[in-house]
Formats: sequence, structure tokens, C-alpha cells
Amino acid sequence: MLGKPVEHSLSPVLHGAAFTALGLTGWTYDRVELDAAGLPGFVDGLGPEWTGLSVTMPGKRAALDHAGEVTPRAAAVGAANTLVRTPGGWLADNTDVDGVTGALRAAGGYLAAPGDVALVLGAGGTAAAAVVGLAALGVRTVRLVVREPARAAETADAAKRAGLDVDVLRWSEVDFSALAGESAVLVNTVPPDAVAGLVDTLAVVGCVLDVIYHPWPTPLAEAVTARGGKLATGLDMLLHQAFGQSEHFTGQPAPRAAMRDALREATGNILPLPLG
Repeated sequence: MLGKPVEHSLSPVLHGAAFTALGLTGWTYDRVELDAAGLPGFVDGLGPEWTGLSVTMPGKRAALDHAGEVTPRAAAVGAANTLVRTPGGWLADNTDVDGVTGALRAAGGYLAAPGDVALVLGAGGTAAAAVVGLAALGVRTVRLVVREPARAAETADAAKRAGLDVDVLRWSEVDFSALAGESAVLVNTVPPDAVAGLVDTLAVVGCVLDVIYHPWPTPLAEAVTARGGKLATGLDMLLHQAFGQSEHFTGQPAPRAAMRDALREATGNILPLPLG
């Protein structure tokens, strides 16, 4: 796992459980504190025993740029969270898209219907993966609500590359009640404090993915639960994105139940983390 900071990453729990379940004795998965500028040199210096890398912020764009081959979804997002060694060099993928789709399907029970509109709060790296994931689920229209629309260009471009119609709206000018009422699915990528006064309004959306999972529960999650709504979480995302990474690294089907059980134990069983 490459990133800065990475000391609290739960990815070693997931991949360690996968290696054990698959009988891959001697395999290791470590955290390496590294910024974007240091990523190319680090990757170039790796020996043949390295099969793959997870990449978190701030190195996801650098990982994409450094790879010799890029998957279509990583290109659409404009960032990579996975590097895999191939005979020709390094392949960049973005399994964060799997994280979004898996979380919304398994935990949120979401199935897109014709005409569904998605509402995404925030426009950072997670939002870019979210819009590509929403497109993969069959959504065709997304509304991005951000503090400053000029800063949403990269996420809006990701949505367009994924084939979505996208509206970028200024936070201070929108009618959240109207937006929520028109939306089939909501992905919140902003901190809990940013939506503190809006949780009851937003909780009317039929399916909500709140990517924040610490501390848990968030006020938005509590509001969704109180209304009996469908809720997916950042922990669900973390779990589902790890399945694709595991398969890239090991060449074997991910031991999903073992990985899920390990993550539940490591997080005090705060969430059920359904596999779908």
C-alpha cells in the first residue's frame, strides 16, 4: 500500500486474510509511506518478487501516469488505485469503481431504473470513482453539488468520459429538498459536518452511500436508518474494491467471505458488510 498517510489503512487486514485463505504462505502486504513525487522511482526500483501495489492518496494520478497500460475505467476516473505487474510492465486499474458498485448493490440493494438521477456531494477523488461506478450501474444523469464549481472540473470530466449527463451545482444555491426528491441514489463524499444540517432532507433518497466510516455512525447514516432507508458505507466500498485487487495480485478468485470476516473483526463488527 503506497500513500501518505497510510498507517491506519485497513488494506493489510483484507489482503492478509486473502493470502491466508488462498494458502499463499510467504506472501506479504505492507504499508509504505510515499507521496506522489516518490512513486515513479519507488515502482521502478521494485524487484520481480513484487506482484502488485495498492495506491491511495496522494499517488493515484501518478500511478495512472506511470503505468504502461491503463484499463478503461481507470482512464475514465483519471486515477488508479491498483498497479499490477505484467510481462510488459505495469497495468493501472481502478477498483474503487468496484467499491462503489459493490457497496450500492450489496449493502444498498440498488438497481438502476431508466431515468434514475444520481446526486453526488463533493467532487474529490472519491467522487470521480463514484460517478464512473454509477455509470456502470446504469445511471445516466448525475448532479454534482460542490462548494465551488470551478474545482469540480476533473470529476465532471470523469462523468462525461463515463457517458453521463452531468450538472455541476453550487452548494450555496441549490434546493436540497428538491434535489433529494428527484434523486434515486445519493453518494456523499464530504465530511459529516458539511451535511450536518441537511441529513433529514437527504435521508429521503431511496439509497444512500455515505463514504465516511470513522467515526461511525455518521449523522447521515443515523437519519437514513431512522427512515428505514437503504444504506451503503465506506467500509462496504473498501471491502468490495479489495476483491478486484486481490484477484489482480493473486490470479485467483477473491475469498470474499474470509476477507469480509477479517474486516468485520478488525472494525469491531460495527457493520454487517453483506456480500450480495
